[in-house]
Amino acid sequence: MNKNQYVAIMAGGVGSRFWPASREATPKQFLDITGSGSSLLQQTVSRLKSLVPIENVYIVSNLIYADQILEQLPMLTEDQLLLEPSRNNTAPCVAYTALHLNAKNPDAVFAVLPADHIIKKEETFVAAMQKGFDKATKEDAIVTLGISPTRPDTGYGYIDFDATSEENDIFKVNSFKEKPSLAVAQQYLEQGGYVWNAGIFIWSCKTILNNFSKTARQITDVLCKDISKYATSHEQDYINEVYPLTDKISVDYAILEHADNVFTIPVDIGWSDLGTWNSLYSYMDKDENNNVTLTPHSQVQESSGNLIRVQNKEKLIVVKGLEDYIIIDEDDVLLIYPRNDEQEIKQLRSSLKDKRFE
Repeated sequence: MNKNQYVAIMAGGVGSRFWPASREATPKQFLDITGSGSSLLQQTVSRLKSLVPIENVYIVSNLIYADQILEQLPMLTEDQLLLEPSRNNTAPCVAYTALHLNAKNPDAVFAVLPADHIIKKEETFVAAMQKGFDKATKEDAIVTLGISPTRPDTGYGYIDFDATSEENDIFKVNSFKEKPSLAVAQQYLEQGGYVWNAGIFIWSCKTILNNFSKTARQITDVLCKDISKYATSHEQDYINEVYPLTDKISVDYAILEHADNVFTIPVDIGWSDLGTWNSLYSYMDKDENNNVTLTPHSQVQESSGNLIRVQNKEKLIVVKGLEDYIIIDEDDVLLIYPRNDEQEIKQLRSSLKDKRFE
């Protein structure tokens, strides 16, 4: 394995749309959402083992999750945690990672990917990632994995690429598109040359820092007030001081939408972005009545299209006469909510928190 290759896993989100299972103290990336026996974060690290040395895997997260990360990933050291004192979106997260790795290894090329995705075709994923690493190592290139769309989905951003620019299955990106309407998404599928933006990026430290200097200079100006602190025992105190002063903006808006050196690798890797209960429902196997039941003890009658998840695996759940509901049973909260209204859950959580329920 190439020791100049690194992976940074972003694991600092709250996962509010997975409430009540996902909480501020223990968000979804630390949960076994799928019933596989491993958390989403553990699954993400596991699929990287043939891509980069384990010592080149970094977790970028919030300070409050440090103990949970090391508990779930005992093979990592504290030095492999990049801990943010505030949630400032993904652009500062990427810039911080680049500055840290650049201080350790100026030849570093690193991938950034979320901690909460499911990838079934891991060998295909690893091969595509290596192709991206090779491209980003040899050229001044930003490479992204683009998910070949299987349906006109309105929940994802899209990447418009030049289908005539193929070189080793890598294509030049024309532009990034916001989440479209259903009609526009259907048009993208019919037209071709569009992939879903999965938020998986590969670049060298030199390339991404150069792009920050062009289009998001405020962030690197703040983080570079004293670059001698990076990769030292003083880094955390320094980051605690300067990081909250950075602009709160996504790397998509800050960098990717302005860059002219972006490429995509269209792939079918059995990908699922587990962002909502409905996305989990779509991913999981169904029974003969299209119910997903994530509990060993249940009796479901005259019901269809439901997602049932129970924290206490010894509890018996009995359901009759429900159609298209989310049923989530935690120790202190029972949620029974129409699946068609799941977009309200994030706001529901916020309103309950305002009322001091959480």
